Amino acid sequence: MSVLIKDVDVAAKAISVGHLCAIPTETVYGLAADARNSEAISRIFAAKNRPQDHPLIVHVSDFSSALEWLADLPDWAKQLANACWPGPLTLVGKRTLLATDQITGGQDTVAVRVPNHSTTLQLLKLLKTQGILGLVAPSANRFGHVSPTDAEHVRADLGEYLNSNDDLILDGGPCGVGIESTIVLVTEDSPVILRPGAISADLVESITGLAVQQGQTSGPRVSGALASHYAPSAKVIVVSNLASQNFAQGSGFIALESIQTPDGQIRLAEPSTSEGFATELYKAFRKGDELGLENIYILLPPESGIGLAIADRVHKAAHPDKEI
Repeated sequence: MSVLIKDVDVAAKAISVGHLCAIPTETVYGLAADARNSEAISRIFAAKNRPQDHPLIVHVSDFSSALEWLADLPDWAKQLANACWPGPLTLVGKRTLLATDQITGGQDTVAVRVPNHSTTLQLLKLLKTQGILGLVAPSANRFGHVSPTDAEHVRADLGEYLNSNDDLILDGGPCGVGIESTIVLVTEDSPVILRPGAISADLVESITGLAVQQGQTSGPRVSGALASHYAPSAKVIVVSNLASQNFAQGSGFIALESIQTPDGQIRLAEPSTSEGFATELYKAFRKGDELGLENIYILLPPESGIGLAIADRVHKAAHPDKEI
């Protein structure tokens, strides 16, 4: 069983000698390795059972470090980064020579972000003094499963696939945002959102002064863009009308606290806001699986702001082709 630690120095030492270390971010926990250590990166793909052509996100400590990986950023992308970093924003831009095919999935773009978590920022800054220029850190779970939002989730999902003697889990507490970062393509004349997140299209437009495109299917491959993803073992069912829904007895139910729990259902989460809904969603999925539930019904919050990202994750979790 992998060891949970709270010591950034211990985590840095493990990563510097090629081991894996799960790290906390404001979004979800990531399974991290030195972004220039090919052998360690290969172990991430194996531990997650992740397709080799699925690109990874490079995590760095600040904007200047991001420029070591991203080339030819337009001015509007620099404005966006400076306004939102550290934060739940990933930029996908032209890659520099640092970004290998192993990281990019063979594409000519690379994904980079500066996470907003004090523990991991401290780790990234320490590693940079040791010559490690960034960490690749896809979500610390088996591919397609529910992303982890605390350290115990990581151990439950990946513990048996990590080296119990060397690989570590850096415990930074629960994740504040709870769903993955917004991914913005910055190779065009205006922003293209490839994956919605806590950084909304309205916010991107207000910062850049440019109209935002969303849901483009012809852009580069990015994390979390498959039709089926983020899925618990239970069947996820999106509810549009409580009155007409025929609920299976003893199923899970997730909705805002203003929505009454239907008779015979098990309440898994009742957040008061859309932001709280995002924070609690994956934890509620895991709770449903721990209870052995066959079905989880979800009444979505309003689909604006982070509500769009919640709907994206829920519909992918509910996709009929999911494989667990």
